[in-house]
Amino acid sequence: MKRTFRAIFIFSFLFCIFCNVNSVAAEPVYEPPYAKWGKIAVEKTIQKYPQSDVIDYLHIGREQKTPTVSVEKFKLWLRLKDGSREFGVYVNVEFEPRTERYLGITYIETDR
Repeated sequence: MKRTFRAIFIFSFLFCIFCNVNSVAAEPVYEPPYAKWGKIAVEKTIQKYPQSDVIDYLHIGREQKTPTVSVEKFKLWLRLKDGSREFGVYVNVEFEPRTERYLGITYIETDR
């Protein structure tokens, strides 16, 4: 009797764990609309400043430049790998909102 009870308990416990893990894993992950452009901003900034690490990230907002071109604006905070300096970079990613085609990127350094 004790073995049967133990077996049922263990089976029930494992079944509950399995169901909870699958239900959590099946939940959709929310990504903001600017996430794609933020990833590009960080990747391109790392390429432009390979001697630095990105230590902070701020999404400023989206601007409609022309009827067919939008600009997603970010501010990244960088630190030189040797730790001697920190600075900010305003990064503007231009793209076509209808097709989501990447058009270009601009950088403006700042000490604040």
